[in-house]
Amino acid sequence: MSHSPLLNLPGPSAELLDQITDAIADARKFVEQFDPELVVTFSPDHYNGFFYRLMPPFCIGTAAAGVGDYGTYQGPLPVDADIANACAESLWESGVDIAISTAMDVDHGTVQPLQELFGDATARPVVPIFINSVATPLGPLSRSRALGAAVGTFLATLDKRVLIVGSGGLSHDPPVPTLATAPPAALDRIVHGAPMTPEQRMARQEAVIKAAHDFAHGQSPLRSLNPDWDRSLLEIFDEGRLSDLDGWTNTFITGEGGNSAHEIRTWVAAFAALAAHGEYQTGNHFYRAAPELIAGFAIRTAVPST
Repeated sequence: MSHSPLLNLPGPSAELLDQITDAIADARKFVEQFDPELVVTFSPDHYNGFFYRLMPPFCIGTAAAGVGDYGTYQGPLPVDADIANACAESLWESGVDIAISTAMDVDHGTVQPLQELFGDATARPVVPIFINSVATPLGPLSRSRALGAAVGTFLATLDKRVLIVGSGGLSHDPPVPTLATAPPAALDRIVHGAPMTPEQRMARQEAVIKAAHDFAHGQSPLRSLNPDWDRSLLEIFDEGRLSDLDGWTNTFITGEGGNSAHEIRTWVAAFAALAAHGEYQTGNHFYRAAPELIAGFAIRTAVPST
């Protein structure tokens, strides 16, 4: 499912929020019926837990806490450290390199789906897996598929009902600072992780609200959403043609979907984890090109075909 800080902020229309609320409610019913014993999340970070001073392509948390950005849960998550460690060892054996964090900070990209699907981010044991989707240079998309496949192979050994969550927007290009464009204060944050004061967090929140308002009213220089590209990607997921994505270069993804469209890596990993067990079927086919959220917003559920 997609995430957005703007779901918790003033600005989006009631019509849009009602549609997304209904789609999330359907996904929540799917989760309730499955009643997972463990949740594995693939999610990005927005310079709240990972910074350029050390930016791994992938990282698995053996302990984690929500930072509480944009009104999401702040505090420790119930991470299953034993499973997280065993998963990391399995990934290394399979040829996928992943970093370990014993104190992972996660933001709304991880926490918001947990809150929306369970009502409480701490409702179930979780294993959080970070995929760098913002800080360039980025690895090839095929590595995210390899990561997901290796995780899926490991999960089959657990004899547990595991919910796999991929959290990311589709086409979107919000005003995220970069090494080349960030002013000194933002540069210190994205490189060294300089903490934000409450006043700075509020200022950032107000800036996001204004950026979304301007974008929705055609008064923004930000790259337009690309619904055609979004739908072509969702079709690939629906049809299980994940290997088709191996040829999608980073330049192509940025050109078609925007700088933050690289969050599709979380979807690729999640579907690859499921596909490690064979063919699958998707449901809850929700998509909305949502300028008010500066994002192509989608939800899918999926189960093995057999």
